[in-house]
Amino acid sequence: MNQYETGFIIAPNLSEEETSTLINQMAEVVSAKKGKMIKQDLWGKRKLAYPIKRFNEGFYVFFTYEGTPAVPAELERKFKQTDSILRFMTIKKDPRGLVKGKKKVKAEEPAPVEQVEVATQPEETSTEEVK
Repeated sequence: MNQYETGFIIAPNLSEEETSTLINQMAEVVSAKKGKMIKQDLWGKRKLAYPIKRFNEGFYVFFTYEGTPAVPAELERKFKQTDSILRFMTIKKDPRGLVKGKKKVKAEEPAPVEQVEVATQPEETSTEEVK
């Protein structure tokens, strides 16, 4: 099974009840398609970077789940049918990054470079006269 993360923005004009109902409906899609919900992250109302459908803010929601490719396809189909979803995006997590127990090796910091001050010698002046 693959791991996915789906983020979507809900229109801010919905009441809290309607928003939570919509989020629960979308979460049920994951279980209906035999997926496993790992995490729901609700950011709440945030300002949008640019106006979308004449809204300047939206309710941000992120799902992290495991499942077959049918799960994100069904979620996206539901998003397109729902007018109160302003934007959505699904990414497939890299399986190499999901391995537990494996520690990433930190890049070693370069050794500090010693700064050596070089003393300059004054130029020798010639005492010869020019004829």
